[in-house]
Order: sequence, then structure tokens, then C-alpha cells
Amino acid sequence: MKPYYQDDYVTLYHGDCREIVPTLGRFDLLLTDPPYGINIASNPVRQKYAKMDWDAHVPEAGLLPMLIELADKSIIWGGNYFVLPPHQCFLAWDKMQPENFTLAMLEQAWTNLTGPAKMFRKRVVGYAKQHPTQKPVELMAWCISKAGDVQTILDPFAGSGTTGRAAKDLGRKCVLIEREERYCEISARRMAQEVLPLFGPQAAQAASGDVSGMDARAGRWNATQAILGTMTGQTKKQTEGRSK
Repeated sequence: MKPYYQDDYVTLYHGDCREIVPTLGRFDLLLTDPPYGINIASNPVRQKYAKMDWDAHVPEAGLLPMLIELADKSIIWGGNYFVLPPHQCFLAWDKMQPENFTLAMLEQAWTNLTGPAKMFRKRVVGYAKQHPTQKPVELMAWCISKAGDVQTILDPFAGSGTTGRAAKDLGRKCVLIEREERYCEISARRMAQEVLPLFGPQAAQAASGDVSGMDARAGRWNATQAILGTMTGQTKKQTEGRSK
């Protein structure tokens, strides 16, 4: 199947993951955010987005277990909505919202990683979104760091491509699959932006998973730099790239 978009790090397919995934082989990490079946795409709070029905149902029975089998490690956001085996480690995103916040204050990811549960903190209203359930790039980069030395990543429910953007920023190979062409277009534009790792005093804060109060652009790149430093233990040279 011809990719919708491809560069040295990211390959994006437009289509149904049930048809595409069996042709791809194995991956080091499955990192994805499937539909939760809670109709978030038609939620009145999200009215700046077109009403759609892609979140009306959870993935069909057997699909998530099949995807998990194709990767050595898996991180699945919204894991509390799915029937998945019990495991030691889960990840959580604290959205840093007050008790009277009308949507979820926290989201949970199921994993098959070993180790204690971990928390990432970033305000849900503190970054630009092009998809009603778009995760922060820093969150997905943090997930990759928690999976250890992974070089190939699969996201079969790619949405606006945040997993691919995080993987590219970290120099990892990633395959994205998305069935809605409007989101493939958004993903392709995001992937076409060059990687620009920066340094800054907020790097240690970002590595801890707490990016509250950070400037969105600087925070994203300092988070990437901090994660790279944490994973490799080496200082990275600053490179030139196109400003966003």
C-alpha cells in the first residue's frame, strides 16, 4: 500500500488499521490512543470540531490484543475503557484542572511495562489542538521514554499524528495509520516540520513529566531534549531547523 506521507522517520497510511497492520511486521512499541466509545467527537464542549461518530464505539473485540501481539511493549491510552489483562505498570496524565472541571481531570494508559505507575503533568488547556482528543507532544515523548530503548513505534489510531511527531523529535521510526483523511492531512503537515531540539533551563522539569507553566513551544522542545538526555546520558548538539 502506498503511504499517504513518508519521510526518514515517519510513514503515514490512510486506511483501516485492520487491513494495513498485518502487512507491516513487528514493532518495539505500540503507542496509541484508540476511540473510547464515549462519543467525545459529538460532545457539545468540543463544538469547534465537526461532529463525527468515530468515537461512538470501542475497537472491535480482538483488535487490541492482536495489536499488542505485534509489539514487544505496549502503551494504550484509555486503557480503563477496554478489556485488557492486568499488569503492574500504568501511566497517567494529570490534566491539572479543578474539581469542577466538566471533563476528565486525568487520563490513564494501560501498559505491559514493568515498574511502578507514573504520572505526567500538563494542563489540558495549555496547548493548541487540531483534533478533539489530541494529546500533548510532550506526553507522547514521555511515554516513549518510559518504554526504554525502543526504535520502532506503531500507532494504528493516529488521529492528528502526535505519536509520530514525538517519535520524529526523538529520532525514532514510527508508522501511523488513520482512516479519516482530514486528520491524515493534518498529520502530514505536522510531520513535514523539521526537528529542532533546543536547550533551556526547563529541561530537568520536562524530564520529570511536569511541564506546567512552560511556554508551549519552548516546553515542547526542552521536553524532547530532556528526554533524549535521560535516555542516552549524552549531551546533544544544537541543530538548525525551521522555526515553527
